[in-house]
Amino acid sequence: MDGAPPPPSPAGLSAYVAVSQLLGLTLLATTGAWLGRYRGGVAWHSPLQFNAHPLCMVLAMVFLQGDALLVYRVFRHEAKRSTKALHALLHGLALVIALVGIIAVFESHRTKGIPDMYSLHSWCGMATFVLYLLQWFLGCGFFLFPSASFSLRGWYKPQHIFFGITLFILSITSCLLGITEMLLFNISDSYSHFVPEGILANTLGVLLVAFGLVVGYVLTREEWKRPPLAEELALSMDFKTLTEGESPDGGSQ
Repeated sequence: MDGAPPPPSPAGLSAYVAVSQLLGLTLLATTGAWLGRYRGGVAWHSPLQFNAHPLCMVLAMVFLQGDALLVYRVFRHEAKRSTKALHALLHGLALVIALVGIIAVFESHRTKGIPDMYSLHSWCGMATFVLYLLQWFLGCGFFLFPSASFSLRGWYKPQHIFFGITLFILSITSCLLGITEMLLFNISDSYSHFVPEGILANTLGVLLVAFGLVVGYVLTREEWKRPPLAEELALSMDFKTLTEGESPDGGSQ
């Protein structure tokens, strides 16, 4: 009925989303504490430029990407068009911030005479960023500004969902590799002695895994998926009629 309040969220969903946000903010604070307390902080045109890289990548490729994936679970009763736009906006913001982080590490390496793209972390990280960029462009083309046919969109949707979750996992994996690489470069002689910096960085790694697990759990609970609204079903049928040449009852025009 018009004006009726939306149905409540499924039991447990709000709690898991809240836990994910608490973990996300904690891992950002932990990243800042590590860089500020043990790595001298962050500054652009200085020897500290490199530190912008881990900060940007954790913020963009983990926290913002995770929140973008949760959009369809959190905003369950909003207009689909608005939810799509927010989903794309958060992913786009993550791409911009991640690009800043990539520029920071390349400029820092050039200034210090350090070679680029030789480590496993750099290979995995760059591959993840490039695939993430491609995923964003394809998602916008298929869903936000759709020009593909209804059947083509239906075929691509499972691929988009699969690669979205896969890229989130790859992003966390790349961050874990990066944390280990930084520790081995900076405190290799003392890391095995449980020094405070090593413990803090390891804690950051655990928080990254925990954030990923909570987000992944929310995304894979079938009963927590966003239900289609009645008007969305009607619009989908109209779009199918226009692009596939079928009438709403399944016959040909």
